[in-house]
Amino acid sequence: MATQNQQNEARALLTLLAKDLETKSLEQKRLEETLATLKVLGHNANNVSNVYNDDGIKTLGSYGFGDFSRSVRQEALRCIANALLLIPATRKSSLKADLDKKATDALHEADDDDEFLLSRILFLLTYEPSIDMRTLIADHNLADAIVKHLSRHADGASKSPKSPVGQGTLALMETLKLLFNATSIKTDQFTKFQPAVVELFRLLILSDIPSPALQPPISLLVNALANLDIGPEAVKASEMQPTVDKLMTILEQAIQEHSSTELDTIAVPLLTVLRNINETADPNLREMMKARLLPDDKERDQPLGKSSSFASQLLRLTTSSGMLNLSEAISGLMFELSDKDANQYVKNVGYGYAAGYLMTHKIPIPESAKKSHISGESSTEVPINPITGQRLDKEQPIELPEMTREEKEREAERMFVLFERLKRTGVVNVQNPMEVANDEGRFEELSDSDPE
Repeated sequence: MATQNQQNEARALLTLLAKDLETKSLEQKRLEETLATLKVLGHNANNVSNVYNDDGIKTLGSYGFGDFSRSVRQEALRCIANALLLIPATRKSSLKADLDKKATDALHEADDDDEFLLSRILFLLTYEPSIDMRTLIADHNLADAIVKHLSRHADGASKSPKSPVGQGTLALMETLKLLFNATSIKTDQFTKFQPAVVELFRLLILSDIPSPALQPPISLLVNALANLDIGPEAVKASEMQPTVDKLMTILEQAIQEHSSTELDTIAVPLLTVLRNINETADPNLREMMKARLLPDDKERDQPLGKSSSFASQLLRLTTSSGMLNLSEAISGLMFELSDKDANQYVKNVGYGYAAGYLMTHKIPIPESAKKSHISGESSTEVPINPITGQRLDKEQPIELPEMTREEKEREAERMFVLFERLKRTGVVNVQNPMEVANDEGRFEELSDSDPE
């Protein structure tokens, strides 16, 4: 809790700093100590909220981007970063003082320590609606600075891949967050971020998968990729097979380690990246994705989604209660891996799993959903249940309990009504089996004396 003394101390320190910009009487060490004390006081927003106005932020910016020692500049930048995080009003003040432009210019030649502070400041400033992202990209080359740091981190990771998390990793994470927010603000300069795709792929390959899988920096790499266009140029310039294999491994590990509720948020960007890659992938790469993400014929000895395979786990997630984002993303990926062909989609996953996506997207129900289809090589083709995706010859006969005559009549009446309703939907073109039995003369009246 802030005290009046702490508030007065913060005001006195900032007044001293503002005055010294004119008098230049304080030694560098005294400036550093003053800023360090102000930084500590600033951990409690109530201590500084009254003095971190337009003038106060302008003063801190003068030290953060002025001709001072490195230690003085960094203490001032820490004060600014804390203010932007804890006191949202300071974001507008910072833009008035052009701190976004100054930070972007300084980012180009920053080392890990400065990158961490500058990227964090810019990241927090992206939450201010009035930020002019177009100017930062077009006139101050923000995209170039970000790509330069991504490349630097990838080069460093390739030389010492097992280095522990340090300032370099922390700086990378701040830059990845900045990249995500910067590309979320649409401008006509968006394409200047495209070179980042190749560097993000490099970083992805060089990064170990943590446990749980979708946490920084992996989650930040994936989020940044999801915001960018993965065009043919990026695919050609990258080693795509190991990259895609890594992405699928991350997804497979994530569904083991995260709850479905968590996955409904954090797994969607990863699924988006896989969908974007699929759009421009060559046939070999697409076949690799299909082989791992779609059920194979070996799983059809039982209804699809019942095995422990990666593809079955994905299918089951599409039916998780309330997980609409996750279901849409997984179903969309499987539909696109099925060449956006509803017929092929139903064959791959069964109508039971395909129905929701097809209906939601107003895609006509294919003929394959209305009759058994064939799966397998020509020498081993077998009929497949269109609803469950299971081989018909592997379906277990249904064992019904013994029923009394009255129970049989009630069940027959219920089935008649159900089949009539199903026919009216138009989804399945079937004839009521009771009508068939009657037409074929297989019904006979039971007399009151017939045994039950």
